[in-house]
Amino acid sequence: QVQVVESGGGLVQPGGSLRLSCASSGNIFGLKMMGWYRQAPGKERELVASITSGGKTNYADSVKGRFTISGDNAKNTVYLQMNSLKPEGTAVYYCNAWSPDGSYWGQGTQVTVSS
Repeated sequence: QVQVVESGGGLVQPGGSLRLSCASSGNIFGLKMMGWYRQAPGKERELVASITSGGKTNYADSVKGRFTISGDNAKNTVYLQMNSLKPEGTAVYYCNAWSPDGSYWGQGTQVTVSS
């Protein structure tokens, strides 16, 4: 089993920045990819960014150039730096840890972009 815990959400004005953190614990040695997803009210959950164990990153078109995903292996933590936030970025952000043995989700952290 893998436990995933997100933190760092909050209220930010349009154009502002936030950094989300995702700490993983448990049987993490088989993890192949970590991803950030978001779900806005009334919408489906969507992939925001992902990073593989080899460091390859992938971004949704809507966040390219504004968001950066990175990892700290020593801390078993993945970060999502979000800059130039827009109101449409308001959502619950979830972290996902994926391995061939399973897919593990955190409880989510709320991000609200509003003036």
